[in-house]
Amino acid sequence: MTVLDSPTLARAEWAPLAAAHAEAADALTAGHRERKGRGESHAIEDFLFEYYATRPSHLRRWHPGPGVVLEDAEDHASWRFYRTERGRTQLDVDAFMEARGTAVDLIERLLRATADRPARLGCFGLHEWAMAYRVGEGIRHPLPLRLGQDGTDAVVESHPIACSHFDAFRFFTPEAVPLNRLQPTRETQAQLEQPGCLHATMDLYKWAAKLAPAIPSSLQLEAFVLALEVRRVDMQASPYDVSSYGLPAIAIETPEGKREYVERQRDFASRGAVLRGRIVDAITRLRDAAAA
Repeated sequence: MTVLDSPTLARAEWAPLAAAHAEAADALTAGHRERKGRGESHAIEDFLFEYYATRPSHLRRWHPGPGVVLEDAEDHASWRFYRTERGRTQLDVDAFMEARGTAVDLIERLLRATADRPARLGCFGLHEWAMAYRVGEGIRHPLPLRLGQDGTDAVVESHPIACSHFDAFRFFTPEAVPLNRLQPTRETQAQLEQPGCLHATMDLYKWAAKLAPAIPSSLQLEAFVLALEVRRVDMQASPYDVSSYGLPAIAIETPEGKREYVERQRDFASRGAVLRGRIVDAITRLRDAAAA
């Protein structure tokens, strides 16, 4: 598909969409940006920028996705993976696939494999507890342990642990590693990842970011919103005391806490499934554009 036979948006059509997207992104990242300016950190919310290594400035960029031509788009014309002909700019699908085709393949395979599995809802967020098991001085977050070290260790030792997510498992303490029923690796990620996992849902933001600018930026922003919500619940159910952030604990060591966690987990799995499907659909459209 060439610039000349692609759908074209005049600046008066696409500029309001880009402005609204940037405004929404700025509102979502305002706290992080203000804290960074003061040299402060939020143990819960700033995780999405530190762990996923994304910038607010990238999140606020509006991308229409492949096959859409923008008139008078000087900023887009200067961004990587865009090309301009006769004053009209669109995604350079060939350049993107040449540079990122392998990553696209891996992301699509992982997302499709995850979507094909039923959600497992019995982990109760114990991955965070396993990261703090017998940790001593190497605690991951600058927050007190809600039950203390002995209480945290007792919860780990009295519950079966079956974490399927490699990027959570790799932060388990050495003492917690053999307690996990699964031993995920990067190589087995596509075989083990399942949609009930909170981290798998959070990672939808990572995959959307890695696919930018080749998918609509609205998907990346929606994935960020969901990831932020999941992250809060992830920490509420963790061994850390998050009351300093105005958040109540989800006490997964109690029957009531377990029920609440499973309810939240089921909701995230459902919403994540919809977003995961939309990202896969966007990859399909990207491949169609590359084929055309």
